[in-house]
Amino acid sequence: MMDLPNLLPHVNASLNATAMILLGYARVMIAQKRIERHKRAMLAALAVSALFLVTYITYHYVAPIFVFRGHGWIRPVYYFLLISHVVLAALSIPMILVTAWFGLRRIDTRHRAIARWTWPVWMYVSVTGVVVYLLLYQIYR
Repeated sequence: MMDLPNLLPHVNASLNATAMILLGYARVMIAQKRIERHKRAMLAALAVSALFLVTYITYHYVAPIFVFRGHGWIRPVYYFLLISHVVLAALSIPMILVTAWFGLRRIDTRHRAIARWTWPVWMYVSVTGVVVYLLLYQIYR
């Protein structure tokens, strides 16, 4: 039988890292005006992030609370990253959905206006997700 509480943090970090790569690629593609590639990368990032959300909720449903074991200066750094990650992740969901909706309907002016805020927030959430994972499950295990 699969041990979900031990497996899912690694899956979640992999999904966050994948989203981060896709977001970076999509940003490069739109800068080069390769709209179709940008669109595909962003839809892939959206799918990966949706899958992450499902596995994240599953993990927190089946797993016990995992306590951060770091001490000293890293403790407030970890909690700052964790709290900002969780708050911005929650705020990013409607931002991502609205940005995707405008983009898919080619309402480019509104898409660009909100994407200027959505992309960095989404990237921050993806990066800090990986950093929190490394701190919690790898470095201070």
